[in-house]
Amino acid sequence: MQLFDSSFDRGSVWIVGAGPGDPGLLTLLAYKSIKKADIIFYDALLNEEILSLAKSNAQLVYVGKRGNKKSINQLEINKLLINEAKKNKRVLRLKGGDPFIFGRGGEEALSLKLNKIPYKVVPGTTAGIAGLAYAGIPATHRDFNTSITFISAYGAGGEKPETVDWTSFTKTSQLIVIYMGLERINWVCSELIKRGRDKYENIAIISNATRKNQKILISTLENYSKDFDKNIIDSPALLVIGKNVLLSPILNWYSTNKRNISFLKQNKKNYEQYNIV
Repeated sequence: MQLFDSSFDRGSVWIVGAGPGDPGLLTLLAYKSIKKADIIFYDALLNEEILSLAKSNAQLVYVGKRGNKKSINQLEINKLLINEAKKNKRVLRLKGGDPFIFGRGGEEALSLKLNKIPYKVVPGTTAGIAGLAYAGIPATHRDFNTSITFISAYGAGGEKPETVDWTSFTKTSQLIVIYMGLERINWVCSELIKRGRDKYENIAIISNATRKNQKILISTLENYSKDFDKNIIDSPALLVIGKNVLLSPILNWYSTNKRNISFLKQNKKNYEQYNIV
């Protein structure tokens, strides 16, 4: 039974999530769309190995955005998608992760809808789920949490998202996953502690999640700055705060870090408390 029409019609746009980095996490629909596209507009966070799947005559156009660097604005990207679709091309908007989770896919879909351009949305695996799994951190665990909160460290204009209700998150969020948080980690940790989060709570910094160069640093909200090494950890990176982080040194199957094994030994009492060592 065919549940989704995978035909990629000329004059249409597909907004597709390519996952957080590992090409093996591409969905079948994402793979098919890359193979068929006439023109691909791709983001900064996309693993460029994935672009090698495109047909030889496909046009590849970089429209990525990275913090504090000059880049094409969103309205211009919307216009490019519309104009290329009007040229009767199969237009692919290819994004890292999932296009509807901090990916501006909703803005692009709305623009296409208003301009009567046919479009489809193909979900991708978001880093906030896959990145945790590759770091050995279950997004949910019955002993630790029944909820998870996703936050972006950047507002619509690149500013700090002042609309974030840190007090509510501090009190109610059992596991917090912060996207694009590395450059603002000082602000994030200070806000959490100031609003009542335990300064000894665990934080994991996951750099280049699911990629060959993935790195993980485990520390606490108070001590992360002492453990942090910019030569090891760089963007893109996720910040993960909560008890689930304790499982990373044990369940991390993808990459190892001696510093995190040391963390396990130093925090043996915490592990014994939850019967996980």
